[in-house]
Amino acid sequence: MFEGFSQEALDFLLGIRFNNDREWFEPRKSIYTDKVYEPMKALADEIYAPFADTGMIYKAGRIYRDEKFPPYLHYRDTMWIYVRYEAFWWNKTPTLYFELSPEGAEFGFRIKTPDAAVMERFRSMLAEDGDDFFALAKKLKRKGISFGGDEYKRPKKCPLPEAEEFYRKKGLSAYVKVEDIAELSSPELSKRVIKTFRDVMPLNDMFHEIVEVEELAKALIKESAASEPEPEIVKAPKTEFMW
Repeated sequence: MFEGFSQEALDFLLGIRFNNDREWFEPRKSIYTDKVYEPMKALADEIYAPFADTGMIYKAGRIYRDEKFPPYLHYRDTMWIYVRYEAFWWNKTPTLYFELSPEGAEFGFRIKTPDAAVMERFRSMLAEDGDDFFALAKKLKRKGISFGGDEYKRPKKCPLPEAEEFYRKKGLSAYVKVEDIAELSSPELSKRVIKTFRDVMPLNDMFHEIVEVEELAKALIKESAASEPEPEIVKAPKTEFMW
C-alpha cells in the first residue's frame, strides 16, 4: 500500500545528483530501498490498477543506469513509473508517467521524441479538424494541467492561431507538478495521479492511434517497395574491340 514519499527520499535523490558513485550510494542503499524504491513500486501498483483492462503495461524504474551511459553516471537522480501500450521504442510512444525528483513529482501524459511524421500527422489533424483537441486542451488547462514538450528552433507555419502553441512542438506533454512535501508524503497522492491519468487519457489514446496509423503507413510503403520488380540491369555487349 502506498503511504507517500518522505523528505528523506527527496534528500537521497539530491544526494545522488551530487555524489553519483558507489562510495556514496552503497552505505545508503537501504534508504533507497525503503524510502524510494518500495514506495515507487507500491504507487505503481495503485495507479495502474484502474487501467489494467486497457491492454497497457506498467513498470517502475530502478535507480541503476543502463550500461550505455557514461561510467561516471552510475545512478539516476529521477525515478519514474510508466503506463503505456507495448512498444519497442518507449520514447516514441504515448505514455502515462510519474516522475519523482529532488524537486518533487511530475505526472501526466507524454510522447517525448516521436517520429517527425507522427507530429506532422498531428499538425494536419489540428488544421483539418482540431475542434475536439482544442476543446480537450482548454478543459485540461482549466484543471491545472500544463502543456510542454521540446520545440522546433524554426516553428512550423501555422494556419490557425489556436494551434500555434502546438505547431511548435517536436514532442508533447500534459502534466501536473507537485512540490509540496505535505502532498508528496500523503497516501492521497496516488488518487491525484489516477485522476490526472484519467483526464489525459484521451490524449494518450489520440496519439496512440496516430502512431499506429503512421506505423501502418510505413509497413504498406515497405511492402509495396518489396513487391516491385527489380529494374533490369543492362549488361555490356560482349564485343571485342580492336585497338
